[in-house]
Amino acid sequence: MKAFIPAAGLGTRLGHLTKDQPKALTRVYGTPMLELTIERLKKKGITQFMVNIHHYGQQVVDYIQSKNKFGVDIEISDERDELLDTGGAIWKARRFFKGNDPVLVHNVDVLSDINLKSLLIYHNENSATATLCVRQRKSGRGLLFNQNMRLIGWANFDTAEYKWVGEPLNNFDHFAYSGIYIAGPGFAENLPYEGSFSIVDAWLAMARSQKIIGYHDESHYWFDLGTAEKLKIAEEHLKKINS
Repeated sequence: MKAFIPAAGLGTRLGHLTKDQPKALTRVYGTPMLELTIERLKKKGITQFMVNIHHYGQQVVDYIQSKNKFGVDIEISDERDELLDTGGAIWKARRFFKGNDPVLVHNVDVLSDINLKSLLIYHNENSATATLCVRQRKSGRGLLFNQNMRLIGWANFDTAEYKWVGEPLNNFDHFAYSGIYIAGPGFAENLPYEGSFSIVDAWLAMARSQKIIGYHDESHYWFDLGTAEKLKIAEEHLKKINS
């Protein structure tokens, strides 16, 4: 399995921490987010990566080179001319997704101990086009699933905005997306949009005819590193497990 790491975001929620550097190089307990992600995935046996860049993109390229590519194969998807959002990033990198094996998509600003082997087994057993890692946690937005964990919609609970795959339903389970999913072979080539677009909109459109499912992650921890406050919480956890 290969891994695509979305790392092109502006990191505006991190405030001054991304004023002069990209989000991907923001340090968490002394180590850049990007390095934490790559090293963890390396331990799981992944040796082929693609990282997309935009904000201070050259710094990301230089850091990867300074680390001798962490001893793995790393390609760059360059979005410095235009930031393509979460779906457009996959569309631009679709060549990387070609082949017979699934690709793990893992946001750079997520820290977790999810069991990737179990996730992959679940994905393969269900013959899914894409398997979205989700958790039961407090969030203003959520993905909606039927009893078989097939994607049926999306909701912004704060504004009561809903997007449905088909007809609106009253009976569903909702989970928060965890920033990790597996894209099966052909996923990128079958994206319904081009250019800049949200991957959520693509999932919803694809779910009308393809199998987009949720994987309920109940692993020990999951951290969003997208704000300074949340980053501090993650650092406290890393201090405890490394002390």
